[in-house]
Amino acid sequence: MRNIPIPVDVSRLQFICVKAPCPRVINRDTGEIKTDKASGQTVYEVLCSVEDAFGKIELVKVSVVGEPPVSPGDQVNPVGLVGYVWELSGRWGIAYRASAMLPAAAAEVRGV
Repeated sequence: MRNIPIPVDVSRLQFICVKAPCPRVINRDTGEIKTDKASGQTVYEVLCSVEDAFGKIELVKVSVVGEPPVSPGDQVNPVGLVGYVWELSGRWGIAYRASAMLPAAAAEVRGV
């Protein structure tokens, strides 16, 4: 399966950070932390509740390079959010990645 990024339109979604960002662990046995191949920075996971225009809410983990300036309870805006379909041993899902994760108020000031 090819990894083709699928852009996500976040304009009609509301994201709330529900857990403090934490480094993404690749190997739980060794404690190895994922780093970005291009920059060498640590990849963080941000757990968010996502509500759509119809009131449906889901929990979603979003990966982002570098520690994002967000805290639990913050309304956040994932910048450049894309999804990647994955499959492993007959299971599949969508992994999400953003180029940045900003508090909603900061994103509005920047015009994002």
